[in-house]
This record gives sequence, structure tokens and C-alpha cells, in this order.
Amino acid sequence: MSDRTFPPIERRCDVAVIGGSAAGLAAALQLAGQRRSVIVIDDGASRDAPAERLHGYLGREGVPPAEILATGREEARSYGVEVLTGHVERITRMPDGRFRAELASGHSIIARRALAAIGLVDELPDIDDLDQHWGRDVIHSPFGRGFEVRDGRIVQIVTHPGGLRTTELFRHLSAQLTVVLHGDVPVEEAEVDVLRASGVAVVPGFVTGLTTNDVGRIEAVRLANHDDIDADTVVVTPRFHVRAEPFAPLGLQPASHPTGLGRFLETDATGATAVPGLYAAGNATDPSQQLLQAAAHGSQVGAAISWSLAHDDSRATAQPPSNQADWDHRYSSDQIWSGNPNGTLVHEVTGLTPRRALDVGAGEGADALWLAEQGWKATASDISPRALDHVSAVARHRGLPVECHRADANALDAFESAAFELVSAQYASIPRTPDGRGIHNLLNAVAPGGTLLVVSHDRAPSRTSLDSAHMPPFDPDAYLRVDDFATALAGSVGWDIEVHDKRLRPPGAASASHHVHDVVLRARRTTAGDPGRGLLGGDHLGAS
Repeated sequence: MSDRTFPPIERRCDVAVIGGSAAGLAAALQLAGQRRSVIVIDDGASRDAPAERLHGYLGREGVPPAEILATGREEARSYGVEVLTGHVERITRMPDGRFRAELASGHSIIARRALAAIGLVDELPDIDDLDQHWGRDVIHSPFGRGFEVRDGRIVQIVTHPGGLRTTELFRHLSAQLTVVLHGDVPVEEAEVDVLRASGVAVVPGFVTGLTTNDVGRIEAVRLANHDDIDADTVVVTPRFHVRAEPFAPLGLQPASHPTGLGRFLETDATGATAVPGLYAAGNATDPSQQLLQAAAHGSQVGAAISWSLAHDDSRATAQPPSNQADWDHRYSSDQIWSGNPNGTLVHEVTGLTPRRALDVGAGEGADALWLAEQGWKATASDISPRALDHVSAVARHRGLPVECHRADANALDAFESAAFELVSAQYASIPRTPDGRGIHNLLNAVAPGGTLLVVSHDRAPSRTSLDSAHMPPFDPDAYLRVDDFATALAGSVGWDIEVHDKRLRPPGAASASHHVHDVVLRARRTTAGDPGRGLLGGDHLGAS
């Protein structure tokens, strides 16, 4: 693992979602469907992580929770949502009303709205070995693994009065149910009498631990008087708390839950908290929610945030693309300017007859400027006006005829159709969309006989050599990759793929020592037909 660190980076987005489980991802998906820029920050502390399988999730019954989350992340990323691994230490309010989420890595996210999808933390009774079996043969709800443990030897350890709330449900699942009233837990005698009359064994005592068999499964509950109660499954009702510490600077305080078992976040019907602009979703707001309900609630709150942002935007004098502010900020510093063209561009383009060229995601503009020096009629395109202002100023200073074109590469008809003999995208960060519009736009801009050149970093080494504390706050899986273009071209008539390989990155451009290889695609358009046929209308370009 590398100890390489990056200087603090500040990102901009419409919505920062803290928590990347079902509620957070569902909200992010809803927001991205409204063309909102969304960054999800998740520390991996999922309440469902210990469970082997999920139950009660319609259409996904019995699926491991990790698979559900992986699918949800891929779906969100297919709309350009960035999912970052990291821990948010604190969230503050900026003078202009936006939120600043400060990450443990030193990076920060600035957002117009914030969503707390932080889940709950279960506080298990202080009984030896209980936590080692949690989520497997120690459960809390009959609606999760209840059906799996039916007819088995179930021992319910009651540590507080609310623990009896589910006993009747477990009695219906198994006739071999024993309830242990742990310690001096106060319970209603009348309630206990009803249980005993229905055939449930109710035992007062003090549980000291669990006994396991040769394969590590529970076989008995051990009491202080040295008696053992045979058991296949243990039931406990944990207390809980919400991980709201990062939101304390905003004045957000969890409330006591009516059950008396813990604390939760209070919201109105839209998911809004008492802090303007801060929303909450999932079981942080309702501890009874299972994953399916949490996902549904996240989707509902995501829609409410979309309404809130649309309301503000309709009263604004201008409505730039959602991620323009992020790129304008990232191009506000001279630290990223190198002035050098990308080496792969120089290698691939040298020898081509200079005609019209489109540099997509031009950024600093060194590629467009170099193309102009080689005799190309170059157009520099970027979503950031600040970047293009720099390109224009340098072009004027050097006397180079570079045209600047501000465009979102995912906008409808972003570029002139079939107008460029060279369309180049060097490390361009174009958010993914399910219909592949960004790919279509680039392909459509290439003139018959022209060349498409797409280059990206080989990110595989950094995934294994850098941990989350050392990774920059960007999610490459939310952006189009070279392989996405290759997949589209492989099914498109009128194109020849001339180069598609990985190679050492040539010198040039800003320093990126953690990326030592390029993935390169060069293709030639051979006909004048629609180059993106089949990309739009619902076709999904997923990860390769």
C-alpha cells in the first residue's frame, strides 16, 4: 500500500450524500436523473454488512447485501454519480449558505444541499461472544432471517422491556422458543403470563456467554448458574444510535426514539431536518426500516431535494450545468497548468493531414494550442468558462487561431455534426449516462474519413496501491472510459478501430505520477451514416 498523499482538494456539487447504502444511493440515483451533480461519501460501515443474505427485498430476495450495494453503486455511477470511499469528519455552513463536508483525508466537498443517509449503529448487550455471531446466528428481527430459523431452537435474550415486542412473532416461527429475562430487566408480569400460557418457556437468569460447536455455530446459551439452554439461534433487541457527530456543527441533534431504545433524526414528510438545506433518509430517521424501505425512503427524499433545487434555480438569473462550478473551481488555480500537450496526442496525431480538430475537455488548452501550431483549425471545447478564458488568452498571446466552444459533452447536439477530421478527448471527464449520449456526441462530430482519439489513465494500479485515505476525491467509474467507446464502436457500422491498447504514458501534461500507463483508442470513421446508431433510446453502456 502506498503512502503517497495528495494536496487538499475542494470539490463542488449540487448534493453531498453522506452514506452510501440503500437510502443514500437511491437518493443519488433520483437526483442524478434530474441532471444534478451528486457526490456520495461512504465509510463502508454498513449496518447490514454482517448479514449473509438479505430478506424481504422484493425482486432481490436472498441476495448478499454486498451484491445489492455493488449493483446500486453501478446504477448510480451510470448516471454520473461519484461514490467516494472516505469518512466525513465534520460538516459546516459556509457564508453563502452552502455546506462544506470535510473528509478525514483532508479533502472537502462543497454542496448546495446535504443528505444524511448515515444509518444506525446497533449497541449489543454486554454478553461475551455475542458480537462475533451478530447478523448470522444472532439476529434481532423476525422479518429478516426469521423464516430461515423456523422450527429451530430459538433463545431470545431480553435485556430491556422493549425486548418482548417481537416475542409473539418468534413464537409463531418456532415452538422451540425460550425467553431469558436477562438480569433484573423490568417486564410486565401479565405479559410474561400470556407467553407462558401460550407455551413459551420463560427463564429468569443472567446470560454470561455462548457455547459453539466445532464449526463455530451457536449450540447453547450459557447462564451464570452454569445451566445451558440449547440454541440454534439467539435473538436480541439492540439499542441503537445514529452517527450524527459530523453534523453537530450545524446544530443537528438526534432525538430520543419513542421506544426508548436509542436516538434518531427527526424530519418532516419530505426528509428535511430542522437545519435548512440538510435532509435525512433511511433508518437514521426510522429504525424500523429494512433495506427495501430505506431505499424507497431515499428515493422519496431525493425527489424532494430535486424539487428544492429546482425551486431555487427557477428564481436564479442563470442556470449553468450542474458540474460547471466544480470545473471552474478546479481551473481557478495555476497548479494544474503545465503548458505541454499530452504525449499520446502528439504521438498519434503526428503525420495526419491538419484540417479541423475538436479538443473535447480541453482544460488547460495545451492540446488545442499545439494542434493550432501544427496547422490544425482547432476548437477547444470545455464545460468550464474559466478554462476557456485561459485558452483564449494564451491563444491571443501566441497569435494562434483557436476557437473556444463552451459545451457540456452530454448536452443534446453538443458539437457540430460530422465537422471535424480529428476529435480528441485526452483524459476527458465526461459523466456517464445510461443512453451513452456523450459517446454519441463525440462519434457524431467526426467527419467521414476522420479520426477519433480517446485516451484515459489506466487506473488499475492506483486501485490496489492507494487506500481511501490517500486517494484523490474523484470517482473514475462515474465517467466514460476508453472501453465504453470501444464497446460502442464494436457494434456500430462505419468505423474501423485502428488502435486499442495500453502503453506507458509519454512525458507531457500535468504531473500524474500515480498514472504511468495510458489506455488509447484510435478509430477512423469510414462512412457518413449515423455513427451513434443504437447508442440512444435506452441502450445501457455499463462498466467493462
